[in-house]
Amino acid sequence: MSQEATSIRMEDGDCRAFIFTPDDAMEGGKWPAVIFFLDGMGMRPAIFPMAQRIADMGYVVLLPDIFYRAGAYAPIDPTAVFSGGDPMAAIAHIFSTTDSGRAAADTADFIAYLDTRSDVAGSKIGVTGYCLGGSIAVTTAGTYPDRVAAAASFHGGYLASDDPKSPHLLAPAIKARLLIAGADNDLYYPRDMKARLDAALDAAGVDYVSEIWDGLIHGWTMSDFPVYDRDGAERHFDALEALFEKTLKN
Repeated sequence: MSQEATSIRMEDGDCRAFIFTPDDAMEGGKWPAVIFFLDGMGMRPAIFPMAQRIADMGYVVLLPDIFYRAGAYAPIDPTAVFSGGDPMAAIAHIFSTTDSGRAAADTADFIAYLDTRSDVAGSKIGVTGYCLGGSIAVTTAGTYPDRVAAAASFHGGYLASDDPKSPHLLAPAIKARLLIAGADNDLYYPRDMKARLDAALDAAGVDYVSEIWDGLIHGWTMSDFPVYDRDGAERHFDALEALFEKTLKN
């Protein structure tokens, strides 16, 4: 695993982050950059192989701890969280420290950091996010339209809500190609929410693919979740690779 630990200075403190490059990288190589936005369970061992696998597609992957405002925290065990009585209460100590708006604002510093790296090729950036990170990915695409060329959301939540900061409201600003993949068993992204998001993207003329993947449950990409689905996770990697290949390498 080609992993490098770093710290990015932010307005609200230092954000720990990790950089991944292709395992077969040659010295002096350059690759397009991708930002990986975490789910609500925070930084933990299961995330690192995912980031490395994306890097091995031919990218510099930045994995920032979007919950850095919480300070140091122990890795969370999703199985223990989901077996308890109130999963949201169990992660409130980190989850409450950010949202799609704050994380999108933080992305200015993430992009600035990537711009300092000699191994990053070009200015176009891809983003991928999971659960909360999916909402952040779409919000980031609308916040930095001249930098984000591709954005993917997998089991992202609340992508089109009544919140004045709902991601779908940024549709008119989005220039990126979007990939939105939801589960057919997802309280955080029901089909009427998908329809609302699709309508906003259609009205804005966004280039996008929006799908509900049958037989999957919210969180299916995460290998440490009880609902992990290997076939669904592989499908997600294939779709992500196709999206980035089309947008970041051409």
